[in-house]
Amino acid sequence: MKTRLSAVAAALLALLVAVLAFGQPAHAAAGFSVANGRLYDANGTEFVMRGVNHAHTWYPQQTSSFADVKALGANTVRVVLSSGDRWTRNTNADVANVISTCKGNRLICVLEVHDTTGYGEQSGAITLDRAVDYWLSLADVLAGQERFVIVNIGNEPYGNQNYASWATDNANAIKRLRAGGLTHTIMVDAPNWGQDWSFTMRDNAASVFAADPARNTVFSIHMYGVFDTAAEISDYLGRFRSAGLPIVVGEFGFNHSDGDPDEDTILAYSQANGIGWLGWSWSGNGGGVEYLDLATSFNPANLTTWGQRLFNGANGIRQTAREASVFSSLPPTTPPHTTPPPTTPPPTTPPPAGGCTATYTVTGQWQGGFQGEVRVTAGSAAITGWTTRWTFANGQSVSQTWSATVTSSGATVTARNVDYNGRLAAGGSTSFGFIGGWTGTNSLPAVSCTVS
Repeated sequence: MKTRLSAVAAALLALLVAVLAFGQPAHAAAGFSVANGRLYDANGTEFVMRGVNHAHTWYPQQTSSFADVKALGANTVRVVLSSGDRWTRNTNADVANVISTCKGNRLICVLEVHDTTGYGEQSGAITLDRAVDYWLSLADVLAGQERFVIVNIGNEPYGNQNYASWATDNANAIKRLRAGGLTHTIMVDAPNWGQDWSFTMRDNAASVFAADPARNTVFSIHMYGVFDTAAEISDYLGRFRSAGLPIVVGEFGFNHSDGDPDEDTILAYSQANGIGWLGWSWSGNGGGVEYLDLATSFNPANLTTWGQRLFNGANGIRQTAREASVFSSLPPTTPPHTTPPPTTPPPTTPPPAGGCTATYTVTGQWQGGFQGEVRVTAGSAAITGWTTRWTFANGQSVSQTWSATVTSSGATVTARNVDYNGRLAAGGSTSFGFIGGWTGTNSLPAVSCTVS
């Protein structure tokens, strides 16, 4: 009896250790870690991705894109790389430069190998095992970057066929990466072109997570036409939350050839539940999905409808992104083609009780043009609508706006709330943005706010 009780006690102890290990942060080499379904940076601060995908491997000359997406408020960029199997290999030196550029712009860098896309269905696609070969060849570049880099093993590693080995192949890939010395947080994509309509990732994520000796793996779902209802989105993401497994929306769009994703629910549910996301994609799309460009021709001053929604709409990047705390110890950088913010606070109009205030900021400036933002804050009582006004003193003009209805009469500009951002709780804030032109001087105007 004593022997039997000892065996039972030992079994219970082993189970308790396993449960605790599942819920405790992984101790990566001063890098990101996972605990209870959440991602934490090296300071132990929870980090929620709010960013975009950038097709670096096809547009390597567009290095200014990192500064551009940072200037628009992003905290993360997912970078498309190639192992050299389907496209030109991104060399160790190039990947080192990508990481340096991300860090210089205070962006967390999610690096992904794209050559795995659609394996089993797409001609030329490579295995996850082959992708691991590429990552291990980058070991000298990745070492020491655990605070700033997340390794996404392979993009959409299976199509709609031959995906039954997804769990085994990902578990083996993770083990190889760990054995090869990589201590970074690892991200794994779902099968079925990333959309997991078969629920293969959803139903096997726990076993893949447990296969990681560091317990430092994040799962990535891509949401396009499969996720066209609020119920599908909340059910899928909610199951990961309930299971205590980390999930991010690694790609999504506002439209797609396979259906119309419900981007409003993706954004709202993610914000309410602390789930990270990365919109597809900054610029350069082709093959009939050019509408997925967030910026036209890589120009941050020419955001598309999708770009305006993602960066400036409700629950978008400007409203919800928070910079990773690990950058607090690094000196700030000024993105190219921009001017520093003013050293004195922008003028405001004190609100009456229950009124509102507005602040005007130049967030980016280049020769002949600039990007501005106006933040509206309710006073001591909730409001149901607002109107702001200002008068330019130096001949400036407004050419493009988002998240407000803007009209101009001479030098005077009037901006009113749109449907989704008029109601503000007491002390609550919202913002809208615009692109403008200037010559000579671009001084800050005084801006007023009235309740409407």
